[in-house]
Amino acid sequence: MRILHVVPSYLPAVRYGGPIFAVHGLCRALVTIGHRVEVFTTNVDGPRNSPVPIDVPVEMDGVLIRYFSCPSLRRLYWAPAMSRALARDIGQFDLVHLHSVFLWPTWAAARAARKHGVCYVISPRGMLVKDLIRRRSRLVKTAWIRLIEKSNIEHAAAVHVTSRLEADELERFNWRLPHVPIIPNGIEPQTLGGGEVSADIKAITKQQPLVLFLGRLSWKKGIDRLLHAFARVGHGHLAIVGTDDEGLSGKIVELSEQLRIADRVRVLPRNVSGTDKERLFNAASVFVLPSYSENFGNTILEAFQHRVPVVATPEVGAADIVQRSGGGLVVAGDPAPLGEAICRLLSDPERARSMGVAGQQYSAANHTWAAVARQMESLYEGLRT
Repeated sequence: MRILHVVPSYLPAVRYGGPIFAVHGLCRALVTIGHRVEVFTTNVDGPRNSPVPIDVPVEMDGVLIRYFSCPSLRRLYWAPAMSRALARDIGQFDLVHLHSVFLWPTWAAARAARKHGVCYVISPRGMLVKDLIRRRSRLVKTAWIRLIEKSNIEHAAAVHVTSRLEADELERFNWRLPHVPIIPNGIEPQTLGGGEVSADIKAITKQQPLVLFLGRLSWKKGIDRLLHAFARVGHGHLAIVGTDDEGLSGKIVELSEQLRIADRVRVLPRNVSGTDKERLFNAASVFVLPSYSENFGNTILEAFQHRVPVVATPEVGAADIVQRSGGGLVVAGDPAPLGEAICRLLSDPERARSMGVAGQQYSAANHTWAAVARQMESLYEGLRT
């Protein structure tokens, strides 16, 4: 099958996290099982342009990627050359998979697919959540939904979500939904990284026992309630690590000082990968994902892979995986239950260890990219019959 994936940005080795890594993991796995996979994307890399060839196929792990320039309207990822390429080439594909909402590439590709009679799948990647829309650009996104996104969704062959929670959020819009399959994300095989561990990571991981948060420093990740909860934990250290595009690190430090836990909290506002990430997970006693809204939560699978027990809030899509696997605890995000759950795992290393093993075994059996690609292949084939 020849499949086109359309995604606003596709720089899995650089600055972006969950969704782009997930798209590349899926594309690479689909190639491995025999499909021809191509990607249309832009060269946008945050405020800069990535130094990639423009409108020329580039191979990455067997996936053919074509980057298009974004001359203006960068927040919408407007790429007129992509529109021309879609009009010219989209009819050559058996199926199109779109990985965003509220952005121009999805609109352009959905419109082109409908015009040429090619079925398409949309993965909202956690962006169709009413609370998120109310909090951020409500008027603009509400107008976009009425004018564009509702039609894109209702004319799709399927809307792929990664969790039951994301499916429930989608149903709140009361649209005429097509098929809504739930197919989770996968996890990359664990590699033993070489190279030197950074000095700041060495300093953080010397603090034991270590409670770890790893992800974007964003309001929706629930870092504020993690700090309030940790203030109720009488021992241990908390590491809050991740890129800080929203400029929250100063506020995190300020809140930890107000809660009188600044001496036990380390904030590292940068991307962490490779050997540094391995050292963080290997040093952690507990991993916490206390998000207010999270369509999946790839870092939970990463924690499982390293046998680290997880504490997650019910608003995390992968919380049901934590429960099914026995790999951790799912508790409300209020300070008392969240703090108590962290305390329980820190004070009972044997229980924490057994949960970590259970999580690792479950993710190895159910969340390889090969397994996910087979589920997606079955979805694609069903839509084409």
